[in-house]
Amino acid sequence: MAWMPIVGESIFRFDESDTTRQQAAPSFSFENPKLRDERVDVSGLENKSPTFLPRFMVDGAQQIVEFSLPLGTTFHGTGEVGGSIERSGKRIYTWNTDAWGYNQNTTSLYQSHPWVFSMLATGEAFGALADTSLRCEIDLRKETIIRFVAVAPYPIITFGPYPNPEALIVAFASVIGTIQLPPKWALGYHQCRYSYETTIKVLKIAHTFREKKIPCDVIWMDIDYMQGFKCFTFDKVAFPNATSLSSQLHKTGFKGVWMLDPGIKVEKGYEIYESGSEANIWVQAQNGKPYIGECWPGQVVFPDFTNKKTRKWWSSLVKKFVGNGVDGIWNDMNEPAVFKTVSKTMPENNIHQGDKEIGGIQPHSYYHNVYGMFQAKATLKGMMLSNKDKRPFVLTRAGFVGAQRYAATWTGDNLSTWEHLGMSISMCLNLGLSGQPFSGPDIGGFVGDATPKLFVRWIGVGAMMPFARGHSEKGTIDQEPWSFGPEVEELCRFALNRRYRLLPHFYTLFYQANKIGIPVMTPLFFADPKDHLLRNRDDGFLLGPLLVSTCPTAKNEKANLEVVLPQGVWLRFHFDDDNPELPLLFLKGGGIVPIGPVIQHTSEAKHTDTITLLVALDEKGKAKGILYEDDGDGFGYKHGKYLLSYYEAQKLSSDTESEGGEVVIKIARSEGQWSRPNRHLHVRLLLGNNTQVEGECKDGVELRIKLPTKAQIEELVATKCKFDIVEREKTQTILDEVLKEQESVKGVSSVLLPIDLQAGNVTLKVVPWIGGRIVSMIHKPSGYEWLEGRFETGCYEEYSGSEYRSSGCTEEYQVVRHLLESLDGQEFLGLDGDIGGGLVLSRDILVAKNSPDKVNITSRIQARSVGAGSGGDSRVVRLRVHPLMKLVNPMHSVIKYTSIDGTKHVHEANMEFGEMTIEGSNRPNGEWMLTDTESGLAVINRFNINEVALCLISWGPGSVTMELWSEERPVSKDTPIQISHEYEIKPQMKEKEYNSFINPFS
Repeated sequence: MAWMPIVGESIFRFDESDTTRQQAAPSFSFENPKLRDERVDVSGLENKSPTFLPRFMVDGAQQIVEFSLPLGTTFHGTGEVGGSIERSGKRIYTWNTDAWGYNQNTTSLYQSHPWVFSMLATGEAFGALADTSLRCEIDLRKETIIRFVAVAPYPIITFGPYPNPEALIVAFASVIGTIQLPPKWALGYHQCRYSYETTIKVLKIAHTFREKKIPCDVIWMDIDYMQGFKCFTFDKVAFPNATSLSSQLHKTGFKGVWMLDPGIKVEKGYEIYESGSEANIWVQAQNGKPYIGECWPGQVVFPDFTNKKTRKWWSSLVKKFVGNGVDGIWNDMNEPAVFKTVSKTMPENNIHQGDKEIGGIQPHSYYHNVYGMFQAKATLKGMMLSNKDKRPFVLTRAGFVGAQRYAATWTGDNLSTWEHLGMSISMCLNLGLSGQPFSGPDIGGFVGDATPKLFVRWIGVGAMMPFARGHSEKGTIDQEPWSFGPEVEELCRFALNRRYRLLPHFYTLFYQANKIGIPVMTPLFFADPKDHLLRNRDDGFLLGPLLVSTCPTAKNEKANLEVVLPQGVWLRFHFDDDNPELPLLFLKGGGIVPIGPVIQHTSEAKHTDTITLLVALDEKGKAKGILYEDDGDGFGYKHGKYLLSYYEAQKLSSDTESEGGEVVIKIARSEGQWSRPNRHLHVRLLLGNNTQVEGECKDGVELRIKLPTKAQIEELVATKCKFDIVEREKTQTILDEVLKEQESVKGVSSVLLPIDLQAGNVTLKVVPWIGGRIVSMIHKPSGYEWLEGRFETGCYEEYSGSEYRSSGCTEEYQVVRHLLESLDGQEFLGLDGDIGGGLVLSRDILVAKNSPDKVNITSRIQARSVGAGSGGDSRVVRLRVHPLMKLVNPMHSVIKYTSIDGTKHVHEANMEFGEMTIEGSNRPNGEWMLTDTESGLAVINRFNINEVALCLISWGPGSVTMELWSEERPVSKDTPIQISHEYEIKPQMKEKEYNSFINPFS
């Protein structure tokens, strides 16, 4: 192993050897890649050698790197990932993937961050970066062990340990760069839908926001604005004049963001396709010709953004496009996503003509994870070329470590479920811990229908996140703030008014994110890094000294206001909008937060508006905070045209107990060339539970506020607390009826909860009310989720006929037996579904005590009440078992079995979809296996060969079905159709075991 200090304090580079250091690929993570290769002088540094040393191992082409950290260490970060804020016990793969409808166990999402943010038991923080763009396994399943696995060679960059998490993220940002300071309008509320399909509809949405006085700054245009989904075009009927539309939006204080995907339609005469072909800038297939895939327009080619010439070509198109009055650009589908492929993307052996300094000519596997980042970079450049005096705004779906330098991001195609509401908090927190502070979810959920209660809770939380955008897909209900009735509309107005009042604080936080890399939104453990109980808290977050306490579940907020807070002084406040459906807000003792008036859009704000300071004194009677101000757009701030005010508060004790003393609020110092505006300063000095005393003066002048006595304060706080609890209980009673959860037609938003079977090593989630389907099958020791899909489609389904999704698929099933033998360690669930004609499809699911890695399923179609006129026989039916299996590494997925006639079969995934029916003596001889050859994980499906007439394999996008079909015939009460089978999860199948599976005598 070889190591050297780089960049600055406690930052080190590790390589397997001096030789592999020379062989390592260039860095995409570093803002200045040269710094990764330059040894720094340690004479002036405190830590001259690393505290934690990695272990390097080489296994074939793979380089494995492990760190052993002290007991009590917890893991976080790892970029855009589903699940909780704490990543301990998890394993993911960095491979940018179009992950529509993902869940908390999806192992690869839209972005890749091979980075682990570690909190030591002492409260110190340590970070490790595997600096490779290749697919990388991050394995945190063993306690206190970090394990990276990727194709060799690649360096490991470590940071720290530092005394606190803030110091770690600042050090990390010093290497990977910080966000651009966004235009202030980008911090407002954004409204989007797939799609607002006409100019008239867009203007109606904008008008309704203003008419209803619901704050909003941005309307988004999804792909339906284009002519036939062709980038840089406008539909001649639906959007006949984009410039005029932009002008009309601007007049009412709105900005417009328009989508640009990477896929360019293959069409002769289409100017973009013709110019790109002439310039020879498309990604190439292995044969050297332009690779043609499929996306929204049909057949498409993909610009090779890894090449300067391509980025220049794209930037010139963006420059012209922005001339239509476009304010921001949305880069979607840039993993890159490709339809009708098993891998969901282009072949890994496609060829990129990359710039020499980033690796030159390389296969797609080398550039895949950075493709979206380079598109965002080219888009940003194009916007800058269009108007050098306006700050650009770019949103990207795909990204890599360092993508924050070019674009904001969102958490992709989430679901309208309580699980996804809760998950959106931890996802954005971990993105912030991975260097991307400008993120947010689709408020209300993109996929499915939000209920009123879910939407209210989500907009309450989402309004407090760095990026606040409502978005939903086609075929779902409207999810604008007024779409759920007047009561919900009022709560949405409260939530967004909160955001707009806090814009001075948000803008200050973004300034700090730009300046030093501190995330806008941070986990609760930033308030007390030594408190281990805060490490896995997903029900709240910090905005600087402001704490947002949420309730991301269907249950009601506690009317008694009981919240478990970090150690120290935390004072609750609100804006006369206290409501049990909205988050609770607290200000940390010692903090000062600036707020402004209620406005409808950021253009309404004036520098002469009254600034209000929320002040919470600490135990020593002190507080401080900052306010950053500039023009909200342009780049004058880089030349000193801004005002940075440092406010301080100090309590002065009184000489007598009959007086409470006073608090002095003043400006300690200022920075920047701006003169202080002529405006009022209003101060709300918080005393506890929204009790306060207030004062006002001219900004810049010292203000003194007299305090009540300690006894008076205690009485005021107690009285206010009792009043608030009573009022919240009254309000909750009213809202319980208004926001009463109804069963969703699609099920995803229903308050009905899946049944969890958790015996043994396998956890199942079963949804009785939609086909009795199994929606999740997780192997707990490996953390592997074997099923692909969601409540309405995919996962494990059963049908009563040869037709896809025939009866039995979506009917409501009844739980006829649910037995948990906790002492014996097994669990049984019996379900019955009426499929018409006197027939029932029943299913027994068992996790047995003596087989903790197995799930046994027995399904049957049986006659319960077939009419006498039928002779006792039913219609002709067939039991079809349809499990949709997830492929974590699609191009490394294999199905193996030995057929009845003794022939060994191996079916490997390839890029194309494919379906294969297996009948007769070619059927598997009672078992077949799906394995991931990269991870060694496998699932074996065993079945009664006498009950299975044929098997079917169907490869799909990131998935495969391994179906079992019974014979096709009528059934009677005495002659049911039945299939008994089991799934066994193999967490780490050894090579010998893997090979012998199809040759048991080897």
